[in-house]
Amino acid sequence: MAHCIVPDAEAVLDEEFRVHDKGFIRLVDYLGGDSRIVQAARVSYGDGTKTVREDAGLIDYLLRNEHTSPFEQVVLTFHIKMPIFVARQWIRHRTARVNEISGRYSVMKDEFWLPAPDALARQSADNKQGRESEPLPPAEAAEAIGLLEAGQRAAYASYMALVDSGLARELARVNLPLSMYTEWYWQIDLHNLFRFLALRMDAHAQREIRDYAAVLFDIAKRVCPLACASFERNTLGGVRLSSDEAAAVKTLLEGGDAGLGARDLERLSEKLANATAKKGTLH
Repeated sequence: MAHCIVPDAEAVLDEEFRVHDKGFIRLVDYLGGDSRIVQAARVSYGDGTKTVREDAGLIDYLLRNEHTSPFEQVVLTFHIKMPIFVARQWIRHRTARVNEISGRYSVMKDEFWLPAPDALARQSADNKQGRESEPLPPAEAAEAIGLLEAGQRAAYASYMALVDSGLARELARVNLPLSMYTEWYWQIDLHNLFRFLALRMDAHAQREIRDYAAVLFDIAKRVCPLACASFERNTLGGVRLSSDEAAAVKTLLEGGDAGLGARDLERLSEKLANATAKKGTLH
């Protein structure tokens, strides 16, 4: 099989998909699609020997059973603009190739992320790295946004004053805040993109990186709709059970008692409820 052309992917090449007020994601290039996955899995078969339904079944089998190498045959390259605090979470995924704009070479733009009022909430009492679900009252949200914006303006004014004074750009930039926008080219194979999305589309991920992950997934669907449908069904909408939880579910299905403690039973119920809730939001 020669180079894969996916019409839906071709239609959105270089199109900006907006995220928040100033951010975006662009699909710059792609290598392969669903047909490349099945070709890699059926390396001894020629193109056109199977139906779409059979291809979908094979892809589903591969994903469910974690046969990952065929998914690595598909590669996507994105141009992404995001706040630095999102980028620093993003770069924790060390399975991609990245080229980021450099503040040593370039004068950084006067572009900063500000939260929408409904994104502002108090620190969660039981989640040390997250916020409560209830947003701040409007007056408090407006005050917080005002303080953030004032800090950004002051930091950028100081930065430009240092640049204009002739100080080296690599030094002038050091006080710029995490809310400043950065850009990079990010290239990743489909298997590792799915791993990224499984973590960053999860409800426990920070809201702002979830917004980017959702757009990434929408673009990936253009390239590999069958693989993305399987990922949606088996990973995003699935549940990972411990051996104790699996045994408890089996016993419950057979009409017995789960045999779990109250906290473990609550955790199992929560997992199943979350999966059911996600199923209704993924389509």
